[in-house]
Amino acid sequence: MARVNYRSSDVDLMARMMRAEAEGEGKQGMLYVGNVIVNRAKADCLDFRDVKTISQVIFQVQGGNYSFEAVQKGNLFYNRARSVEKKLAKKNLDYWREHPGKYALWYFNPYAPCPPTWYDQPFSGQYKNHCYYEPAAGSCESVYIGG
Repeated sequence: MARVNYRSSDVDLMARMMRAEAEGEGKQGMLYVGNVIVNRAKADCLDFRDVKTISQVIFQVQGGNYSFEAVQKGNLFYNRARSVEKKLAKKNLDYWREHPGKYALWYFNPYAPCPPTWYDQPFSGQYKNHCYYEPAAGSCESVYIGG
């Protein structure tokens, strides 16, 4: 059973975002970004209470800006998804979760060492240039369901 309900258009959208955000970090880096996208769709807490679909996650606006920089700036996000990224997106949507993105709801590239917290959320690990952050204990149990 898939981690979240999705359509083929969601696979394409997610694949484009994974590529735009982490192409330079290879397949593994794109999978971690995919973890965050799916986790946000599953989360029923914090800033993600009202986002339930992949499209809502990708195009969520917070503080007047899109949550994902790639939507705001364009870059690779507006290119067609390639088959390799589509396979990775489908893998995330169906089952794949691994540390440090396994339960993460946020990631960013600090262009410096990863801080121990980000907006009071604990650091869960780093992969190449991206730092990943899980919700603080007790603040978002829904993200930990299903593996």
